Amino acid sequence: MNDFRFWAPTEVIFGKDAECKTGAVASCYGKKALLVYGMQSAKKSGLLGRVEESLKNADIEYKEFGGAKANPTLAHAREGIKEALAFGADLIIGIGGGSAIDTAKAIAHGAANPEYDLWDIWTKKVPLTKSLAVGAVLSMAAAGSEMSDSAVLTNEEIHKKSGINTDFNRCRFAIMNPALEETLSKEQIAAGVTDIMMHTMERYFIPGVYEGITDEIAEGLLRSVIENGRKVVENPKDYDAMGEVFWASSLSHNNLTECGRGKDFSVHKFGHALSAKYDVTHGASLSAVWGAWAESLYEDALPRFVRFAKKVWGIENEDDKAAAKAGIDRTVEYFKSIGMPVNLRGLGINPTDEDLHSLALDATMNDTVKLSRIRPIDAAEAEKIYKKALDY
Repeated sequence: MNDFRFWAPTEVIFGKDAECKTGAVASCYGKKALLVYGMQSAKKSGLLGRVEESLKNADIEYKEFGGAKANPTLAHAREGIKEALAFGADLIIGIGGGSAIDTAKAIAHGAANPEYDLWDIWTKKVPLTKSLAVGAVLSMAAAGSEMSDSAVLTNEEIHKKSGINTDFNRCRFAIMNPALEETLSKEQIAAGVTDIMMHTMERYFIPGVYEGITDEIAEGLLRSVIENGRKVVENPKDYDAMGEVFWASSLSHNNLTECGRGKDFSVHKFGHALSAKYDVTHGASLSAVWGAWAESLYEDALPRFVRFAKKVWGIENEDDKAAAKAGIDRTVEYFKSIGMPVNLRGLGINPTDEDLHSLALDATMNDTVKLSRIRPIDAAEAEKIYKKALDY
């Protein structure tokens, strides 16, 4: 077991009509809230109105700031910083999924440090030493941003998608009502289920470390998401199943499943490069490359893949390679069964060899960063994995 630090300070309010308690919880953290949300669904569904009514009842002033995109952008976050400063916000509340919450985090960082450009903060050219309080009203289980120390933005000018990890990204509170996801499409729900699985698997396939308790938590979480993910894709109104998926979303990305083992977000690096270039859904960018990634690396972490096959999928086989490969195949088939793409063609894109080379350079930061804790992946091998993923 490796040394680790675990800190999960987010206050969670979970259950039916939880959004109506936003004001009572938020009053502990601020008096002037900027409400960050997506396009129109938060308004059309009535969620935004219920949150605002709750804030009124708690004597909290608020200002709306909509327009968060599925792949949140630097330009939009910069606009939000201006709005937060003009309003004098001391609290930023993201309402929606990970995109709105990540945008809220970015605005909080920028508004607390107006003397710096947000991208300089994001790329760590300047230190982040303070931020505004951030809260989340979750309407979609996927990114886990409501309890994570991470956030992601896309710089559209340079087609670069980048994340930042900091304790300042930890939301002070998270409001979770699983019934809010009933209105989403099957495609959105499936992408969220995929993202939850990926956040767990990106911490799982790390060889050479024994961490029994963390493994058991991760395996149980994956089994639950697989079972309940099927149910909610078929019937989004299954509240109990959706509740399991919602809670798994938070636990998959609050660092619990990495305690004693750490993480390896190499599949996310592949996916971020795809999202930045083609603006594809985050979950889809991950499922489209996972199979190719796993098949390229599983022999170098064979005991981990064998355990995954046995503990998550119930596969028993005396031949380790056959068992590991069966576990990979079952995972890919699961993604297919819930309607997720499992190769690059499935994303609706047809990248050229030049495009694949460019993606590999982007994923490895121009071949300056080696991906994966299984074995180092440079730009040349990353390009091979992208090619494998074309028609996997």
